Amino acid sequence: MRRVVLVFNAKKRLTLSVGVAAGVAALLEGCSSTPSAPAPDAGTAPARPPEPSPRPTPGGPVAAAAPSDPTMPPPAPREFRAAWVSTVANIDWPSRSNLTTAKQQTEALAILDRARAMNLNAIVLQVRPSADAIYPSELEPWSEFLTGQQGRAPAQPWDPLQFWIEQAHARGLELHAWFNPYRARHATAKSPLAANHIGRTKPEVVKPYGRYLWMDPGEAAASQHTLDVVLDVVRRYDIDGVHIDDYFYPYPIDTPNAAGPEGVALDGGVGAKQELEFPDQLSWQRYLLAGGTLDRAHWRRQNVNSLIEAMYLGIRKEKSWVRFGISPFGIGRPDRRPAGIIGFSQYDKLYADAELWLANGWLDYLAPQLYWPVAQAPQAFDVLLDYWLAQNTRGRHVWPGLYTSRIDNSIKAFAPEEIVKQIGVTRSRSGVRGHLHFSIAALMENRKGITDQLKTQSYQTAALTPPTPWLGADAPAAPQAATRREGNGVALKLSASAGKPVAHYAIWSRYGAEWRFAVAPASRPVLLLADDAAGGAAQAVVVSAVDRLGNESERINVYTRS
Repeated sequence: MRRVVLVFNAKKRLTLSVGVAAGVAALLEGCSSTPSAPAPDAGTAPARPPEPSPRPTPGGPVAAAAPSDPTMPPPAPREFRAAWVSTVANIDWPSRSNLTTAKQQTEALAILDRARAMNLNAIVLQVRPSADAIYPSELEPWSEFLTGQQGRAPAQPWDPLQFWIEQAHARGLELHAWFNPYRARHATAKSPLAANHIGRTKPEVVKPYGRYLWMDPGEAAASQHTLDVVLDVVRRYDIDGVHIDDYFYPYPIDTPNAAGPEGVALDGGVGAKQELEFPDQLSWQRYLLAGGTLDRAHWRRQNVNSLIEAMYLGIRKEKSWVRFGISPFGIGRPDRRPAGIIGFSQYDKLYADAELWLANGWLDYLAPQLYWPVAQAPQAFDVLLDYWLAQNTRGRHVWPGLYTSRIDNSIKAFAPEEIVKQIGVTRSRSGVRGHLHFSIAALMENRKGITDQLKTQSYQTAALTPPTPWLGADAPAAPQAATRREGNGVALKLSASAGKPVAHYAIWSRYGAEWRFAVAPASRPVLLLADDAAGGAAQAVVVSAVDRLGNESERINVYTRS
């Protein structure tokens, strides 16, 4: 197979040209700004799900069934492929605080270009590292990880979140806004709290815990503040998803384990020292005096549950198409774990009842952080993935988080082949169809060749994100198209029909007996399907329109070479 490449030329037209690399890929280059319409290293074992059909292929999500009409291409490949972009402690972006606006934008564009070149289709951007913001907000101060001092606005006024959204959408990428729900100050922070930080405006709901400040989930004002922040972004910005991570009550401090991302233990917390109690005595006593009957652990879980439910319902009310994702620690509650699985209990220590959230349908996708190798039996990647699939009785998306940044020089380093293997595991389970990489840094650095391996072995073709039918299943109308021969290719101009808005166009072009697939953003509807040096001109072109929930229109044949 040859590669179909999408590029923007100087006239902002997409060109589909053909190279000699194996597989089908989509690469967007040179985009200008165009508005568009983490953490760490539970029981009876659940039954393994049956082998899915069709079987996975080495270079794509799944092998598509042959179309009933031989003149039409096969179904579009479907897989959520994302990477987390951490702003806390300048892990991923910006590379350091207080860079110039131009440098921050250059770094952001490099990340988005790399994501598109790899055939990823989503970015999960951390917009609220610790009760602060990387966007202008009346609720929280500017983040010091952006400007060098909390509360200080960028020297050149701009809106980083709006920039990320516009540039992601221009490349056909989804942008999910990632919020830390309760952390109020990170251990690496250096500047004092700004006057409008919740630690100053509502100091009674913020508690010190080790080197961190933490909003007390038992304080209604703290949870309401987080909810207000999230819904403010949903209202004001054209995001595709809201994403929260695994930091609910804080990870216990004083553990002897090797540190993972942001200092979190990776080996399950076995042999932990005495833990420092989270200082929520005042809110706990207030609950008891008001007649509360839950024990302290269940009360803490209920505090978190209430925020999760309110957040899901609030997002639904504001914008029904914005998906809500949660990325909890990857090991389930102790009384349900598969035989042989041991390790840290988020249910008992972070008071996160992810199983309940799945059972109640309070999320649209679960991204459990499965940050262990397939061969590490006490926390085996495939066994844990099967566990979460067994909990998913409501049929939500389950897209595991992969610890791609563990491709490093540490004693516990992953080989690139481990990540490729884990992607293969996800594709062998019919209930998965997606994954996320923590974090983009490893892909930007191409650590030990991981980026190259993913491009040639795992992401040989572009992919649409899987549909989310519980949020809406109505498909958009088929697009309208005009085509003509132009120079060394076929010029294609697409436009949406009346009705439901369109986010992407799915495009198949046939060269000989081979159908090649690409995805183009609806904001860039003019394309050139370049002739293949080996196979000549495209003999047929078939297109469809895709909405923001992945619903696909009827496919139409817009060009047949006479």
